[in-house]
Amino acid sequence: MKNRWYHYVAAFAAALFLSNTIPHFVKGICGDSFPSPFADPPGKGLSDPLTNMMWALCNLVAGYILLRLSRFSWRDTAMAIVFFLGMAFTGIMLSIHFADKAPM
Repeated sequence: MKNRWYHYVAAFAAALFLSNTIPHFVKGICGDSFPSPFADPPGKGLSDPLTNMMWALCNLVAGYILLRLSRFSWRDTAMAIVFFLGMAFTGIMLSIHFADKAPM
């Protein structure tokens, strides 16, 4: 069956969630505080490592579900490109957003 437009949207969204898993998971397992939507103010203040780990796991589950719904396959070049663009977009946006959080 041919993929429809919404399969590509789901693949892009899956990449957003899966990319966002990485920083929260890494900071969580390292025991470091890191911004999350549950901090005060949201996305700016720091959340404890457990909160970041839980947020990472929520992102991972959402990304997995969306990836399954997208019917993702590496054999579908267009799908792989859309997924890569989602990862690149999230990576670039997160690097800009969290630039001031890096130690100097």
